[in-house]
Amino acid sequence: MSRGEFEDLVGEALDTIPPRLTRVMKNVVIVVEDDAPPQVTAQGGTLLGLYEGVPLTARGDTYAGYLPDRITIFRRPLLAISETRDDLVREVRVTVVHEIAHHFGIDDERLHELGW
Repeated sequence: MSRGEFEDLVGEALDTIPPRLTRVMKNVVIVVEDDAPPQVTAQGGTLLGLYEGVPLTARGDTYAGYLPDRITIFRRPLLAISETRDDLVREVRVTVVHEIAHHFGIDDERLHELGW
C-alpha cells in the first residue's frame, strides 16, 4: 500500500473519533512515519504508534510555549501485522485511538482494561 493510501486510512480513523473529543484536542499533530526510530525500537517489541508530549491531564496554568504534542503512526509495522486490508483498517484505527487516548492522559494499563 502506498504512503498516500495509508495516510488516507489514518485520516479515516481520525474521522471516527467523536467530534466532542476532537474539539478538545489541543496543541497536537498527527503524522505518519515509515518506521519507529531505532532508539525507540531498541527497547523491544513492535511499535505501531507513539505519543510524545504533555497529556491534557498534566497541563496546568503554566502550560505555555510548548511545541505541539506529536502522535506518530508507523506504517511498515502496521502493514507487517495485517494480513488483509480489513485487518489494516482495524489496526490503524486501534492505534490512532490508543495514541489519542494518551493525549487525554489515559495510560496503557487503563487502555488494556478498556479493551484497547
